Amino acid sequence: MATTVPPTEGVEPGSNGVLVEVHDLVKYFPITSGVLRRHVGDVHAVDGVSFEIARGEVLGLVGESGCGKSTLGRTLIRLIPATRGSARIGAQDIFATEGAELKRLRRRVQFIFQDPVGSLNPRMPVSDIIGEGLVAQADAENQWGKRSVRDQRVGDYLEIVGLRRDYARRYPHEFSGGQRQRIGIARALALGPEFVICDEPVSALDVSIQSQILNLLLELRRDLGLTYMFIAHNLSVVQYISDRVAVMYLGKIVELAPVDALYEHARHPYTVALLSAVPEPDPRRRKRRIVLKGDLPSPAAPPSGCRFRTRCWLREQLGDPELCETEEPPLRELGGGQSAACHFTEKISVDTIEHASHRVTLGEAAVDEIDPAA
Repeated sequence: MATTVPPTEGVEPGSNGVLVEVHDLVKYFPITSGVLRRHVGDVHAVDGVSFEIARGEVLGLVGESGCGKSTLGRTLIRLIPATRGSARIGAQDIFATEGAELKRLRRRVQFIFQDPVGSLNPRMPVSDIIGEGLVAQADAENQWGKRSVRDQRVGDYLEIVGLRRDYARRYPHEFSGGQRQRIGIARALALGPEFVICDEPVSALDVSIQSQILNLLLELRRDLGLTYMFIAHNLSVVQYISDRVAVMYLGKIVELAPVDALYEHARHPYTVALLSAVPEPDPRRRKRRIVLKGDLPSPAAPPSGCRFRTRCWLREQLGDPELCETEEPPLRELGGGQSAACHFTEKISVDTIEHASHRVTLGEAAVDEIDPAA
């Protein structure tokens, strides 16, 4: 990196203190009907999610499309209001903060968007795109309201993300997809945040560019003392960048574990199915897969009990236990920092996984079964 910016004030890279605490976070979207827009139901986008993120940690968040990953991130940063629940960054209550305090909170929490094209205003030069937040947060102490001070900071952060200072005069259409995403990263970091939510920041990029952006994010984490929540579909990307991984299904976290423990021994049947769908890099090896039956249930009418029960391969092997239908499994600690929301997680073994994948290998899967990685 050509330019070095000191870490955010109060942040100690690699420290073990908890930075972000989320408790029982719920986000429902109302369903209305008729001319009078009567409330007839709710979409349970995020439904009782709790977790912590240590200072300097990268928490990966994975799951199928529609499971609530992006909604969780946007609710946490208050781009959309929470239905209920609490969230804190340090000692500050994110949802209870208003007015001038909320404005200062914006400096501590920033967001990197998925689409590097749609997230940048095509009518604004890069200097104004990155500097827009600085103008909004300007005060007598930081002097960001002065054009010379703001331009200096914009140039510094362009260099930090691997771009030239003179790119500040250009417009978004003059850049490649990877360069646009670097501009988006610079915009998020210009205010000096502690916590950055990355909403699938590499999914729209070529594979070769993805690795560059991931390495850049890791360098920035080290140099600036950042903490990330990294939302993604690609399990290989999550494995590379994360310290811990949370797996979401239909608005709930069903497994939370250190990255090595999760990839070596997943403890929830949904996670096992996801990992079985990760492509095998060696074309000479044929990987057995667990293919889930049916479609993802509607978040407007989630199943009773365990939300995964309608597609669960383990429940089929156990003879369709009634407990899965009547009682919702809690996210319980299993040791080694690993938690899973499954009544029968202890039943998951090499034999049960082999049996589930063997049925698919023999061609006994139904024609309407859906690949969990799709």
